[in-house]
Amino acid sequence: MKITIIGCGNMGMAFAKSFLQYDLVKKDDLLLIEKSTDRSEALKSEKAGVVVDTIGPHVGETDLIILSVKPQDFNSVHESLRTVIQPKQVILSIMAGIPIAQIQEKLAHPLVVRAMPNTPAMLGMGITGFTAAKEVDLASLRKVENLINATGRSIFLEDESMIDAVTALSGSGPAYFYYVVKAMIDAGKQMGFDDAVSALLVKQTMLGAYHLINTADKSLDELIKAVASKGGTTEAALREFESGALADTLVAGIKAAQTRATELSKG
Repeated sequence: MKITIIGCGNMGMAFAKSFLQYDLVKKDDLLLIEKSTDRSEALKSEKAGVVVDTIGPHVGETDLIILSVKPQDFNSVHESLRTVIQPKQVILSIMAGIPIAQIQEKLAHPLVVRAMPNTPAMLGMGITGFTAAKEVDLASLRKVENLINATGRSIFLEDESMIDAVTALSGSGPAYFYYVVKAMIDAGKQMGFDDAVSALLVKQTMLGAYHLINTADKSLDELIKAVASKGGTTEAALREFESGALADTLVAGIKAAQTRATELSKG
């Protein structure tokens, strides 16, 4: 398979490196288009693929085109891309907020898959929600899914509007965890630990808790109960969380992110 990636920032390169790591594409068959001179030179020195700075006829020689530019930059690339796309090429967009119909219209091309990954894809531990135009056949969709899975795991969504929910829940989700971790580290510092010790206690706790969630044959409520003995310290903390409506605030925040994602997708 031959692949073009337009926009080689963190997410674009997360995909590129995963494809190379799992031998899903050869470096000579990976075309990287990056307009930033500094970034382009860095990619060339890394020998990450065939690096160019403009969209040209060579793009039409690949099987898949991945759009990983910032949404606001799409207008600056769609006209040149439109002139070189070939009828059987599949477009995979990982641009936030731009719906399939708009991409199809701007590119005059029906074969569009839209995906929303998250930043852990850079470690091969991402989760990506994706959907596709009805014109994309099953065989092509399976190939795209296989490529996405190189960056972690994926889930296919029949309803494109649910991509906005994916954006809010898992796309933005890492920031929510960082926010909680930061608050916990700050609490540790307020109790007398220095930065390094507080960070170690919190990060290792988070890591261990994650593995328990994945391996323990218990629900989240049961896991909470296993830590929160009656009248104990954990119960005191949970009572404070509840009085401050922490869970409700988190849910409200995630729904606000969904609303904003929907607003952006409507332009």
